[in-house]
Amino acid sequence: MNPRWGMIEKILLGEKTAESRWLVHKSAPWLKVFAGDEIYFKASGGQVIALAEVEKVEYIDELTKEKSARIIKEHGRDICLKAAPEEKNYCVLMWLKNPRSVEPFRINKKGFGSAAAWLCVGDIEKVRVRGSR
Repeated sequence: MNPRWGMIEKILLGEKTAESRWLVHKSAPWLKVFAGDEIYFKASGGQVIALAEVEKVEYIDELTKEKSARIIKEHGRDICLKAAPEEKNYCVLMWLKNPRSVEPFRINKKGFGSAAAWLCVGDIEKVRVRGSR
């Protein structure tokens, strides 16, 4: 997450109650995140600093400009977006509950690709760097 946007802070304050991922291809978190999962949040280049539980997920495919505009109209306040990203084919909406700060820690993204924005790991301990702060 781009730290300039302040999205993690909005999640922690309860202003942002849902996370969205707009995708060109069916990549993570498409069909990999479900109600009851935990999502950890980190700023780009920073440490993991927050956690929230997934309350509900909606997968939307075959996006058109009209469908994207409807998502923003219906859920823009929840996801803190005023416009949909252009030229995306899929959208994952994840409603969050129980957001909270965590003791900051680093993760090792080896094997996920350096530009991976989402890591679906099952257990955070698989990527947590020991002794990081």
